[in-house]
Amino acid sequence: MSQESSLKQPPYLAAADRYADMRFQRSGHSGVKLPQVSLGLWHNFGDTAPLEKQRAVLRRAFDRGVTHFDLANNYGPPYGSAEANFGTLYAQDFRPYRDELFISSKAGYDMWPGPYGEFGSRKHVLASLDQSLERMKLDYVDLYYSHRFDPETPLEETMGALATAVRQGKALYVGLSNYPTDQMRRGAEILKDLGVPLLINQHAYNILDRTIERSGLIAASDEVGAGVIAFSPLAQGQLTDRYLNGVPADSRMAVGHFLKRDALSDEKVALLHALNKLAGERGQTLAQLALAWVLRDPRVTSVLIGASGVEQLDQNLVVLDSPALAEDELAAIDRILADHGITTP
Repeated sequence: MSQESSLKQPPYLAAADRYADMRFQRSGHSGVKLPQVSLGLWHNFGDTAPLEKQRAVLRRAFDRGVTHFDLANNYGPPYGSAEANFGTLYAQDFRPYRDELFISSKAGYDMWPGPYGEFGSRKHVLASLDQSLERMKLDYVDLYYSHRFDPETPLEETMGALATAVRQGKALYVGLSNYPTDQMRRGAEILKDLGVPLLINQHAYNILDRTIERSGLIAASDEVGAGVIAFSPLAQGQLTDRYLNGVPADSRMAVGHFLKRDALSDEKVALLHALNKLAGERGQTLAQLALAWVLRDPRVTSVLIGASGVEQLDQNLVVLDSPALAEDELAAIDRILADHGITTP
């Protein structure tokens, strides 16, 4: 599935000062420290994006201290292509830096026909890991997730499969993604009993989506000794300047796969303009404000950003230099949400 590079590239030498500006945070009670901003390969790394553009983003990210690259078996499009393209670039550019990288992948969504192609059976979890390692040209992943809770498979089976991956040396740590709070707690208990502690929970979290606060998942993660890594911190682009004046033709909303046009009501646009005004008063873009908001909580180990190009990546990394949000600014954000019909926890 991977693209082949059509250009001869000189050997990649990572920037000598790559750790000068990045901030790292410990994940829960573990020995792992993740960059506060990590790179997610959910979009922009499938076969629809030029390989050289992907290479530029990955190189720039690592040169800026982004050591954590987050993937899943179904990232693309098509499914599997993000891992395959990453594997091509890893082999060409990043193999000498393997011990500096923290690479994660996931299993749980539909990947092949038949009853074992998705969810949380031992068969799916371990077969999918082998496929992911082959695509990425890796001997092991640093972190392996169960991508979603399987209501029809005993948690003991899914957690046991994750523990087996660690014992086989194919994963160093394990995580859960998109799990409801109660099932996450039980999963963490099972993993602890198996001697493989839960490292981190991955879930959507942003100014517009505070589900993990309402459900108690962020607090429960802290209680079981796990970190939290937030995906969709920009609400799939809504918390940027892209939708302040309509729907751009090349936007995710225009494509309408994950983000639908009906998400952009007049009320939502007014809310975004109010948040954008507050960001401007802080000397920030709306995206930078949104990232700073997620990182305000010390229980959030890292925030996952996507980047379609180097410029977008650099703009998002500016958040590392921004001042922390003051209490009155956090209160102002909550007032803006309330004024536009969104209740806060």
